[in-house]
Amino acid sequence: MTDSSFLQLLRLLSDGQYHSGRELGESLAVSRTAVWKQLHKLDELGLLLESNRGRGYRLPGGLELLDAESIEREAEWPGLSVTVEPVVDSTNARLMAVAAQSDNGALCLAEQQSAGRGRRGRPWVSPFGRNLYMSMLWQFDGGAGVLEGLSLAVGVCVAESLESLGFSGVSLKWPNDILVEGEKLAGVLLEMTGDPAGVCQVVIGVGVNLSMPPDAAGKIDQPWVDLQQLAQRQGLSPVSRNQLAGKIAGALARMLSSFAVEGFGRWREPWLARAAFLGEAVNLHTVSQVRQGRFAGVNGSGALLLDTDHGQEAVYGGEVSVRPVS
Repeated sequence: MTDSSFLQLLRLLSDGQYHSGRELGESLAVSRTAVWKQLHKLDELGLLLESNRGRGYRLPGGLELLDAESIEREAEWPGLSVTVEPVVDSTNARLMAVAAQSDNGALCLAEQQSAGRGRRGRPWVSPFGRNLYMSMLWQFDGGAGVLEGLSLAVGVCVAESLESLGFSGVSLKWPNDILVEGEKLAGVLLEMTGDPAGVCQVVIGVGVNLSMPPDAAGKIDQPWVDLQQLAQRQGLSPVSRNQLAGKIAGALARMLSSFAVEGFGRWREPWLARAAFLGEAVNLHTVSQVRQGRFAGVNGSGALLLDTDHGQEAVYGGEVSVRPVS
């Protein structure tokens, strides 16, 4: 059975209903033995398969697989090129490998990442078919200088997309995290290739927790939340992965299309309105030291402003982490 046939098998089971081995075999034009062998692969993906003698097999609760056409429709951005992969090392890595040959708006999504990364090289837990792993590519002509504050603008796009679905309490932690009530919901990772002083390509990676399985949750080393929990807390309907992916993709494309002209200035106030720890005492962790001060927001370039006993300092990124003083 080919990879495409295996995906077709997943689509048949994604409705959460029972399907007999005979039915699956006829739909895929393969033997029941071949179906049985492929069903064992589901365990490797961390998917719970339930079998019942006389009724067949099912994925309890079903599974919403990503669909490129649905995402394109929801994004409402002409020219968006959507690729959905079953399993990749990382969506960022896939786009970085073809950045010079790809057009603006190339979007790569995956059901699972085998080597997903967050900031500072941390692994991004990526169970199959449960969360959102996506990356978009965009070319800029002005080099790295025009990218100041871009990761913060991306955070605003993600927050606004979540708010459009009814979620409240979304905050942005400088420079790349999306939080709700102090728990991490999503993250952003930007990577650049090309000429730092001329034409360069930027890959914007976004990961959002939607429905984290318990076994995967145990691998996360910080307070976190997913949209399934939030929807229950806030009395909202379950979230569609395809709808959210499309909303974020459309918001990113609209922002990126004008960012080289508008810069971060257009996004500074929306970011500050959602800033986590604004006005609070924070510890600023770098590779070599920890500094304490009051988080005073960000300047027009997206740099963090820290009020200290020695005056106000502007911090422009790098290996920096902001944490509230406990």
